[in-house]
Amino acid sequence: MNASTNLPPEADVDAYFSDQRQHDQPSLPLLLRPPYSRSKSSLLDELRTFRISLKWCALDHSSCIGKFISYFMFVFFTIVVPITSSLSVKLSPSFSSFNLLVQFPGSGLALLGFFTLCRFFRKYDLRQLLFLDGLQDDSTFVRRGYTLELHEVFRCLTFILLPSFLVELAHKIIFFSSVKIRLPYINPGMPLNAIMFFLVLGSWVYRTWVFLLVCILFRLTCELQILRFQGLHKMFEGCGSDAGEIFQEHMRIKKQLSITSHRYRFFIIASMVVITVSQFVALLLVLASKSKKSFLSSGDLVVCSAVEVSGFFLCLLGAARITHRAQGMAAAASRWHMSVIAAGTCQEKVRHRDAADDANMLSSYKGDDGDSDSSDIFITIASSQDPSYFQTRQALVSYLQHNSGGITLFGFPLDRGLLHTLFAFEFSLMMWILSKVVVLS
Repeated sequence: MNASTNLPPEADVDAYFSDQRQHDQPSLPLLLRPPYSRSKSSLLDELRTFRISLKWCALDHSSCIGKFISYFMFVFFTIVVPITSSLSVKLSPSFSSFNLLVQFPGSGLALLGFFTLCRFFRKYDLRQLLFLDGLQDDSTFVRRGYTLELHEVFRCLTFILLPSFLVELAHKIIFFSSVKIRLPYINPGMPLNAIMFFLVLGSWVYRTWVFLLVCILFRLTCELQILRFQGLHKMFEGCGSDAGEIFQEHMRIKKQLSITSHRYRFFIIASMVVITVSQFVALLLVLASKSKKSFLSSGDLVVCSAVEVSGFFLCLLGAARITHRAQGMAAAASRWHMSVIAAGTCQEKVRHRDAADDANMLSSYKGDDGDSDSSDIFITIASSQDPSYFQTRQALVSYLQHNSGGITLFGFPLDRGLLHTLFAFEFSLMMWILSKVVVLS
């Protein structure tokens, strides 16, 4: 039996990240670099699932052929198939409007996700994108937590994708069983319904997966920063913590938060615009349409809307959690600062009381010796509150109070206050649409 199988999980994780410290080879293609190659000596291959996902989604940009296949699959499943299915299926005007409303936001979000991934892969490898390079500087708690998140994140993706896929599959089966497909220059004897069924279903899976993959990458980055904030919070638990080490750790986390904000800010804002416009146009069409609503007519719209909103909420909630953690660091530092001062004050009181007791005992011992020199009773009390250490802690508290931002969108922190603002805006827009529908009806 191989001896490596008897190692504990902590040793295996440390061995994995020590293997990752080897020099990168920028001349090699992306999927051929060491982070993508499977480690035979490691039991934990965290990047294997992502590597398989990228290959199955035709997102392998490691060669010219891979790029060509990637762009071809994107154009085919995102543009050609939706347009062909919309033009070949003869539907009533109400059904056609719902179908177009499903195709445009789905393709738009897939477009955002695809070009976001392409931009990432041109600049970073997968290890840099997931901040695996800096994990050797983190504690064992952070490394083990991030390793578990790499394995658990696809479970969250399954909870979103699997129910949606089953409902979409049922809808497409019913839909293509009740419509006729007509294409010019195509023999009517061919099973066009079956062919179009598989193409449309594959298009939906591809577009949904590309969009959710970017959301999952952002979620993983958020979970890493949350783990690091938890580790930073543990540094405030003891009175002997070094303010300089806390400052350096916070600076490292803040730098990675800034990098994350710059990488994903356009994707988050553009996704919010596409989803907001599509949801309110759907609401307007549903309320203004006088035709009977059924699973056949609007089931696809419900499924696509649920997937889009779920993926977007993954981004928003992850960013809000990070920002909430970052804003709580100032309060933790203030408590730590006050705890150190209180502990020092208690020590001073004990020393003063002991010194007074010693002085009383000495005075009673000398009794009536009036010619005793007062210099014989000289007691030195050393203060445990070093002024420079106090000023360092106070400076750290002030720094954290003025640098409490987490994920930002062009300078605006993506916190709970911004989420409340977005909710108020969306609710106001929804009420305005409802008022217009009522007036028009």
